[in-house]
Amino acid sequence: MIKSVRRTVTESLQLKQSFFAANEEKIAALARDLCRALEADHKILLFGNGGSAADAQHLAAEFIGRFQRERRPLAAIALTTDTSILTSVGNDYGYEQVFVRQLQALGQSGDVAIAISTSGNSANVLLAAGAAREIGMVTAGFTGIDGGKLGSLVQHHLNVPDKSTARVQEIHIMIGHILCELVDTNMKGL
Repeated sequence: MIKSVRRTVTESLQLKQSFFAANEEKIAALARDLCRALEADHKILLFGNGGSAADAQHLAAEFIGRFQRERRPLAAIALTTDTSILTSVGNDYGYEQVFVRQLQALGQSGDVAIAISTSGNSANVLLAAGAAREIGMVTAGFTGIDGGKLGSLVQHHLNVPDKSTARVQEIHIMIGHILCELVDTNMKGL
């Protein structure tokens, strides 16, 4: 078991080092867009399935509550939390529509949509990312493996090129935490 623990930690650390070394400017660019949107009283809309849904909720909580310092709450909504909306839209329109309908109702030009999909191919995430782009939102996608179809639909594509869902999701939440920190330290008016 000890060998397994060490192997997992080593794999995770190596992947994190290579990913962040290659993507630091992309992360900074997304953070700049987040700051601009929030400074202009726009909001962040986050969505994904399974563990990615949990990441969306986690990050929305960090923006609304606080990350590491006291500051005003920042407008962020996880589109994964309202079971009445998810089940009614899923039942009446199909599961592929659960995020699109919410984006059409809540999203505005200048808002930021963060789509999270380890495969980059979840139908409901792809449709929502396309809708966000049509609305005029700033779009970001956190993906794994080869990025799937999501990468071509978003302005800010952060792809973790690994097949392990666990390793990819570890980096996705770290990206989110870094974005929270960058917003906390760089946004005007906090």
